[in-house]
Formats: sequence, structure tokens, C-alpha cells
Amino acid sequence: MDPDRLDSLDRAILRALARDARATFAQVGAEVSLSAPAVKRRVDRLRERGVIRGWTVQLDPAALGWHTEAFVEIFCQGSTSPATMRTAVERYPEVVTASTVTGDVDLVVQVRARDMRHLEEVVERLAAEPFVARTRSTVVLSALVRRPDAVPATAVAAPDAPRDV
Repeated sequence: MDPDRLDSLDRAILRALARDARATFAQVGAEVSLSAPAVKRRVDRLRERGVIRGWTVQLDPAALGWHTEAFVEIFCQGSTSPATMRTAVERYPEVVTASTVTGDVDLVVQVRARDMRHLEEVVERLAAEPFVARTRSTVVLSALVRRPDAVPATAVAAPDAPRDV
């Protein structure tokens, strides 16, 4: 999907839905100066084009008892496929995200845990995976910026807004 194919109304609709995915078509329409049926047609097209993939809820991890967060860098032995890594880390409910990366580290996982002891247990289990040579963890002190995954800033920026290249 080419982000340049999004017109200013599509971008405005996406901004409104990124703030509140439960907003009605009428509420979004009032914000972007369109009728509810016009907003619905545009949202349907955005879904068909794969720009909108679904609707979600944002939870507060601390309210659910997950008070500790860390990024765990995983160094793999030999050549480990991304599929092998994915299969392993998908089994951990504490893993929020997992990404293969460039550089010395092979895999970075974001982990949420109840407390430091729980985090230590998760890191120990990750380190015991057969393909793991070693791990390095960084505990999050404060989360300063959190943006919804579904809407990168450049996807809803105005067409003339500066973009990172």
C-alpha cells in the first residue's frame, strides 16, 4: 500500500480512528466534515486496501498486574532461522514483541512481567532455549512515548509534512 495514495480525508479519518477506534461514523464525520455514510464508504475502502487491518483495544499493563518491562537481546548459536525464533518466543505470554535485528544481536524481545523475580524467570527460560548462546537485558524505567502500532506517524501525516527518509 502506497501511503501517497491516501488523500487528506483518508488521513483525517485514520487520525480520528487512531485516537478512538470506537468512534461512530457520525462522530468521525463531524470531525472531518463528511457524512456518516461517506466515512463508512472510505473506511470500507481503507479496509479493502489493507490500510485498516482491524480494531483493537489498548490495555494498561500495570492495571493487569504487569509492572515490570524489559527488552531482552538474544544472541543465537550458529545460524538460527527466524521461524525457529518465532516458534520459541510465541510460547511466552510475557513476550509482547519479538524482532530479528541487525548487528551482533539476533533477536530482541520486549517482555512484560509481574515483578523483577518473574522477569528473571522469563529471562532464564529464554536463555535455556536450545538455540540461545546468551542474553542481555535492559529494564525499562519509564515509558516516555507509546504510539499505536497500527498507525505510524508518517501514515497519517499531512501530505506536505516532512518525512524521515
